Amino acid sequence: MMTRIENVLYTAKVHVTGGREGQAHSDDDRLDLKLSPPGGNGSGTNPEQLFAAGWSACFIGAMGRAASQMKIKLPSDLALDTEVDLGTTGDAYLLQARLNISLPGIDREVAQAVVEAAHQLCPYSKATRGNIHVELRLV
Repeated sequence: MMTRIENVLYTAKVHVTGGREGQAHSDDDRLDLKLSPPGGNGSGTNPEQLFAAGWSACFIGAMGRAASQMKIKLPSDLALDTEVDLGTTGDAYLLQARLNISLPGIDREVAQAVVEAAHQLCPYSKATRGNIHVELRLV
């Protein structure tokens, strides 16, 4: 059963033309990008990079929330290196992802607990759960 939002906190509005070889522009003018296909010669970014950036930022926020609930202080130099693969199986295009998480100075078991809790809280993780293959890696 799908959970519905009861209270919308924010709505992103982006106008895209030209698909993977186009332009993306937000209604508030904060985003204005050229788009290029992955691995192509274009000078723009691609949807997979944008997805990886958004998920990473959201996941870091979710780790902060999870750590706060667990009474754990996260290191200021925590980082995520997120890899999003675009590939095929048969005729179908699919995504898969690896979130490589660095939590220096935190005990591995504690760090793993924070990561697992964040994965339950993060809206991007919720959106992808059961839909694409995801690996969470402590590095």
